[in-house]
Amino acid sequence: MANAPLTEVQPGDLLAGKYRIERVLGRGGMGVVVSAVHEALDERVALKFLLPEALANQEAVQRFLREARAAVKIRSEHVARVTDVGTLESGAPYMVMEYLDGVDLARYLESRGPLPVPEAVEYMLQACEALAEAHALGIVHRDLKPANLFRIERVDGTPSIKLLDFGISKVIAHQVALTQTSSMLGSPLYMAPEQMTSSKHVDARADVWALGIILFELVTGEPPFQGETLPEVCAQILTTEPRPIR
Repeated sequence: MANAPLTEVQPGDLLAGKYRIERVLGRGGMGVVVSAVHEALDERVALKFLLPEALANQEAVQRFLREARAAVKIRSEHVARVTDVGTLESGAPYMVMEYLDGVDLARYLESRGPLPVPEAVEYMLQACEALAEAHALGIVHRDLKPANLFRIERVDGTPSIKLLDFGISKVIAHQVALTQTSSMLGSPLYMAPEQMTSSKHVDARADVWALGIILFELVTGEPPFQGETLPEVCAQILTTEPRPIR
C-alpha cells in the first residue's frame, strides 16, 4: 500500500487494541485519518492521530488535543462527534470520531457548480447551528471553509452538514494562545480582516465573516476576494470591497 511508509498503518492493523484499520481516508502534514472498525462493537469509526514526525512538535500536539476537547463539548447534530481519545503504543494521541459517508462542500461545489440559493442557505443555516453552540461555549473555530463543512445524507435522504476540524479553535474563556504572534492561522480566502492582523485576538465575529464568504462562494462558484499570491489576497480583504454577488 503506497500510504504505508508515511502513515505507518496498513489495512488490517489493530490500533489501541480494539480498532481494526480498513483504509486511509486522508493525510495532512501532521496527521492522518483512517477508517476503522471497533472490533468489540462491530462499529465503523474514523480514527485520527498524529504522524510520528509531528510528535516532537508540542504546538501540533496541543492543537490536536484542543480539537478533541472542543469537539467533545459540542453536542450539536451538525458537529462530527468525538467518542473516544487516547494514546497509541507509539505515543501518538488519537481521537475516535463518527464515520461520515459523504463529501465536503469544496468537492461538492467543484462537482456540482454554483448551488441554488435555497440549498446553499440550508447548508449555512445548519452550519450556524453548530457555530451557535460552539460560540455559546466560548469556542471560536477560526478555520471555516467549504472543506471543513461535510455533507452527508440522513436515513431519510435529506442532507445534513457536519462541521469539522477544531484544530486551531480558540477558547475565549481561557484565552488559549499556542501560536506566536507572527503565525497566520486559518485559510486566507475565508479570513476576516482582523484575523489577518492578529489571529490571537479574534472573536466569534471572525467565524460569521467566514460563513458569509462561504455562502457567497456556494451561490456564485467563486469566493469574493481572489489573488494569485497570499499578499494579494490579504490586500484585497484588507483594503477592497467584495465583488458584487451578481
